Amino acid sequence: MTRSRPPSHSPAILVLADGTVFRGSAFGARTVGAGEVCFNTSLTGYQEILTDPSYAGQIVAMTYPQIGNVGVNPEDEESRRTFLRGFVVKEVFDTPSNWRAAESLPAYLERQGVPGIAGIDTRALVRRIRDGGAQVGVLSTDPEQQDAEVLIDQARRDPGLDGVDLAAQVTCETAYVWSGGRWAGIEGQVPRPERPSPSYRLVAFDFGIKRNILRLLVEEGFDVTVVPASTSAEDVLALEPDALFLSNGPGDPAAVQGVQETVRQLAERLPTFGICLGHQILGLSLGGSTRKLKFGHHGGNQPGQDLATGKVAICAENHGYAVDADSLRAAGEPVRITHVNLNDGTVEGLAHETRPLFSVQYHPEASPGPHDAAYFFSRFREMVARHKGGEAVTGAQVAASSGGEA
Repeated sequence: MTRSRPPSHSPAILVLADGTVFRGSAFGARTVGAGEVCFNTSLTGYQEILTDPSYAGQIVAMTYPQIGNVGVNPEDEESRRTFLRGFVVKEVFDTPSNWRAAESLPAYLERQGVPGIAGIDTRALVRRIRDGGAQVGVLSTDPEQQDAEVLIDQARRDPGLDGVDLAAQVTCETAYVWSGGRWAGIEGQVPRPERPSPSYRLVAFDFGIKRNILRLLVEEGFDVTVVPASTSAEDVLALEPDALFLSNGPGDPAAVQGVQETVRQLAERLPTFGICLGHQILGLSLGGSTRKLKFGHHGGNQPGQDLATGKVAICAENHGYAVDADSLRAAGEPVRITHVNLNDGTVEGLAHETRPLFSVQYHPEASPGPHDAAYFFSRFREMVARHKGGEAVTGAQVAASSGGEA
């Protein structure tokens, strides 16, 4: 049986801006990382979490106590590299036990330049964030930089996430075509359904897009071109798309430069679907505003309720900001709030009453997480097909029809 053990004899320290200090053992890269500390409640999928660009600018603490037991492999990466600033666990495994493992978690983080700390009281850390709210922390695995007071001062001087355009830091440099579908697993064991036809041309904005979103869009019969976050409306329309997708991404949606007007122009002409940051940006383009949450939603067990049916899906989520419901109502656009988070009542979905636009705050593509909401991708295709067929379909019609599959 694989057993966890201290990854090294080298010390590590995590400090918070409020002066809290945690000392443990270092793993991963020997460096210093500063960022907003958040906690993730998922039980599995740490590699997908590590490679989700939505964690740019953050130090991620896992609430599940044992991390690293299945190692790391190339197939489960959700982006080209890691973007987070540090990784915090109770107990780390440096000898993986899984037939798909290509390397250990500590070795992977070392190669990625991400510092990790193990052996601390993660429950105490989570309670501190839950009760006091999100705050900046500094994680040092560098033996020469372990002075707590110096690191606390660094944490207090860090600007945090508000007002920082993190999407610009994680987006692709140039446009590219994505054609890969879902992993087929072992031949004969995981049958792949035939992709629907005809195919539709789709432009996907990369604000920090996850690969499983792209896989599921391809499985729904879309020909996907991914474009950088700064792409103009004119350049998007020059690709002659049938539809528009707005991806997930990190940080403050109001800080993403220039994209609100671009999306406003495109959403007047194209059927549009947004996820997470894309949902927030769509809300901003419709005249709404966003606000920062106390400590965000990060994990695979968030309850999202469909207001049309009352049904609840268990959702994968990763965001620290939310669309303000009152601001949408005040903007005057005919927009319906379709889903809410049952823990705090925040907006989890919206749809337009007269145009083919809808979005969700959570992650229907999972990876990691439950698949309760995966039907949104087929509903997006349905909306595009009906629009292409000349029907005056609206996002509200499609969003309401999706509740039966939750």
